[in-house]
Amino acid sequence: MNLQLNDIQQQLLDSLTRLLGREYSFEKRQQYVASDDGYGVQAWRALADLGVLGAAIPEAFGGFGGDAVDQMLISQELAGCLSLEPYHGTAVMAATALAAAGSDEQKARLLPRIAQGEVKVAWAHGETVPGRVSVQATAGSEGWRLLGSKPCVVHGAGSDYLIVSAQVAGSGVRLFLVDARSTGVRREAYRLIDGTPAADVQMDGTHAELLDAEASDAVIGQVLDHGINAACAEMVGAMQAAYGLTVEYLKTRKQFGKLIGANQALQHRAVDMLAALEQSRSLSLSLALSLAGRNDLAAGAQQVHAAKACIGQAARQVTQEAIQMHGGIGM
Repeated sequence: MNLQLNDIQQQLLDSLTRLLGREYSFEKRQQYVASDDGYGVQAWRALADLGVLGAAIPEAFGGFGGDAVDQMLISQELAGCLSLEPYHGTAVMAATALAAAGSDEQKARLLPRIAQGEVKVAWAHGETVPGRVSVQATAGSEGWRLLGSKPCVVHGAGSDYLIVSAQVAGSGVRLFLVDARSTGVRREAYRLIDGTPAADVQMDGTHAELLDAEASDAVIGQVLDHGINAACAEMVGAMQAAYGLTVEYLKTRKQFGKLIGANQALQHRAVDMLAALEQSRSLSLSLALSLAGRNDLAAGAQQVHAAKACIGQAARQVTQEAIQMHGGIGM
């Protein structure tokens, strides 16, 4: 199994690193948070121009035909600068849902526009009571209508479309495409703790398009697996940034006339951070390879959730240590 990046992946990552260096200084990120959009509109367009948004979209629909490994690499890089852009919801989860369950017409209408950064699509599957889909879908002479609400839809307020899971009597849970500007859609916008935009979405007799696939449970599972893959990569990217800042701080911060990095206890703690980071990087890569079908392991639910749990614990350890080892700054 080849674990080396190919030339296209390496070029994309190099270009993405340079782009984020220009567009995501701490000062610019603060400006994005304070803006009405809640993210960098110019940065979003630049990501589209670079091909980032279409990296895992099929070539037939304007993308580059990549897979979960490409999503992992991009998510790691974006997380290192605490990116606010709706990449995760639009280019990972919504694009995966459309590619797996959309009709040919729906794919042709939306996937190229996602790749070009022209539309944002939010994934609306969360529930106030986990496991109980509260939105009801009914079919009538004018098509499907949705009634109910979805909480905490990330980037839900600014999205052009929503992919909504809803209960259909006699058919279980199905996926629907909703134009966010449709009559009956109400969105209550707010910000998450890191400044990311989100919204509670209420639908009152809202017109919706049924996605094509009947095996919605399998499609939802596939979308969630790819979302978890990207989330694991984001944690690795954030850990890498936190570790790098901490090591640099240990090399420059002086107390009582000497560098604090000379303290053996802090060196040991930094090594523990590195071990947790590298273990998480390997787990994230293994998960992405499994989802992409590039290794002998099938990415079952147990592997997906185990990877998320282990990487989540490691991310907490690394970031807590980063905070503690910066404890004397500014004093």
